[in-house]
Amino acid sequence: MQRTFSFEFFPPQTPEGVDKLRATRRQLAQLNPAFFSVTFGAGGSTRDRTLETVLEIHSEGLPAAPHLSCIGSTRDNVRAILERYQEAGIRRIVALRGDLPSGMADPGEFRYANELVAFIREETGDWFHIEVAAYPEYHPQARSPREDLLNFKRKVDAGADGAITQYFYNADAYEHFVDECQALGIAVPIVPGIMPIANFSKIARFSDTCGAEIPRWIRRKFESFGDDTASVRAFGLDVVTELCQRLLAGGAPGLHFYTLNQAGLSTTIWQRLGL
Repeated sequence: MQRTFSFEFFPPQTPEGVDKLRATRRQLAQLNPAFFSVTFGAGGSTRDRTLETVLEIHSEGLPAAPHLSCIGSTRDNVRAILERYQEAGIRRIVALRGDLPSGMADPGEFRYANELVAFIREETGDWFHIEVAAYPEYHPQARSPREDLLNFKRKVDAGADGAITQYFYNADAYEHFVDECQALGIAVPIVPGIMPIANFSKIARFSDTCGAEIPRWIRRKFESFGDDTASVRAFGLDVVTELCQRLLAGGAPGLHFYTLNQAGLSTTIWQRLGL
């Protein structure tokens, strides 16, 4: 099985951030990933910066995959973005519903990611390899696990080639989700999203918002370290490396690292895994 390893960035907001991301990218490029993905802010708020970052990565001869979200987008502006990416020779896209920014009432012309996937296929045929999102612990806004699975199936049926999951720390949730997808006849690769842990309190807050469970024993142990950043880092590396080892041993089709524009932790985990 050909496994896919990839790294995710967000578009930097400042000149210092741009320089820092270039240094991060140089370090991670040595690992020869399948692609670098670049996120797209709520309601398309980083549209131009996403485009600039993707085109710069691509111009360095590195494979880049822009995120494209449908919330707040029109057919015309999505069509224009797709044309820019096609002209540049970008061949992979991550198609998402995206978040509705607070105070924004109108989601735009696309309400769900499956509609965006179908539109990309109508406009560009097989030009793009399309990745979509998957939620092993179920999307926080889904009415039920079954509904969430059927939403995922709609994205695949619309033309998605693969999926990247929300990050998780509970391997059982991922394995169960993959089994359920197979039972529904979903055959695309579902790559686990991996979030290294540098700052536990930040990750804990973010996880509460996005519905990613941190198992109680892990949470309690992190809390016991207080401000001891060296212990937090060391334990975080152990937890995430063991998670990755289990996922790969269980047949996961790759790993997608949420880097937060840092290279250190992802590189260390990569080396520990012997990739």
